[in-house]
Amino acid sequence: MLSLLLCGSAASSRAADGGHPLGPATPAAFSANDFDWREMVPYLFDSAALPGEQGIQAVLENSKVLRVYVANEVRTECSPHKDPCALTVDNSTLDKEVSKRIDEIVQEGMVHRHKLAFVVYQLTRQPFPFSEIAAVKSEKKPETYITVSFVGRGYTAADVQAKYGAPYDTDVVQWYSVFKYRLDSPHYTSKAVFEIDPVDGAVIKLAVSLKLKKSKNH
Repeated sequence: MLSLLLCGSAASSRAADGGHPLGPATPAAFSANDFDWREMVPYLFDSAALPGEQGIQAVLENSKVLRVYVANEVRTECSPHKDPCALTVDNSTLDKEVSKRIDEIVQEGMVHRHKLAFVVYQLTRQPFPFSEIAAVKSEKKPETYITVSFVGRGYTAADVQAKYGAPYDTDVVQWYSVFKYRLDSPHYTSKAVFEIDPVDGAVIKLAVSLKLKKSKNH
């Protein structure tokens, strides 16, 4: 399943660097370094025990990356001559609108293939530190994945190590390097795999997985 998520990274990252014109979007409320993959682990854990579509929805609704992006889109639509301005007055109203739109993203983008349910969503409005987010749920196993693709070359391997420490393992896959991190508990194993350009150290993509462990009582 991880190979499905990691394939095509070169094309998507290069397109992200120069493929989207700057529009009148609201600047991102956070940087790439503000996203912490460990914050997604509880939601991946809940998702792993759910059916495919429900699991995908649980992950994406709780993704900080997607929530900030959609909130920025809602604010961008707001103008003195448009009714959606009311959405920005009340944070709870804005939050409900964001959840509603993420539900629509899941419904419109859901794909079932090879015993997997997944949604891939392009974050095309710039400036924003990410260009794509994807969630994948196995429909046969208690496993869930989420990936984010990075824009530009500003977030580096040095930033990753400053935030998470030294990786427990490294590797070279095709043309990019890999940093691996892991969280273990009695109930699950979660791994984060950072794709890194070995030339300049820029982070290209992050894939986070979580697999439930079998109960010892069975």
